[in-house]
Amino acid sequence: MFMRILNRTEEAVICILLVSTTLLVFIDVVMRFGFNTGFMWSQELTLHMSAWFVLFGTSYGLKVGSHIGMDSFVMLFPRIGRRVLTGLATVLAIGYCWLILYGSWIYLAKMKQIGIDLEDLPIPTWLAHGMLLVGFGFLTVRLAIILWAVIDDRADGFKQTDEAKESLELAEDIKKEEVIS
Repeated sequence: MFMRILNRTEEAVICILLVSTTLLVFIDVVMRFGFNTGFMWSQELTLHMSAWFVLFGTSYGLKVGSHIGMDSFVMLFPRIGRRVLTGLATVLAIGYCWLILYGSWIYLAKMKQIGIDLEDLPIPTWLAHGMLLVGFGFLTVRLAIILWAVIDDRADGFKQTDEAKESLELAEDIKKEEVIS
């Protein structure tokens, strides 16, 4: 149940951010170049929405395996060695996330205490930069899921995309289409 809510939330936020950012940039470009005007706040909002998008996208990329893998060294080892190396990498990544979460918590607490808003928007800085806690929180959960899969012997590495395999499949499809034509 928790994972379904996490997945749906992540997907919904990514979709909303992608559509909103695209629309905002499109409207702003039309306003600037078509009517020689624009919104003063659109650049700052676009920047923050992009940051939210990147952090949610990083977590989602771990889930679906869309990150590029650099595993040629790891693949030299037997399954137990790959599991140990993946477990170590995951523990280090979780440690990094905790450092960022801890630093973000201190930073956001100070921004809330100071009480300043963003430059162009009447939004408190601590709230706009809260993406650090949310994004790295989601990333920590995804890494913990990978670590548990390694411990439980359901995985021996990170789920990742295989660009070489995909490129070969595309090349074969193109050859088949040329033969048919």
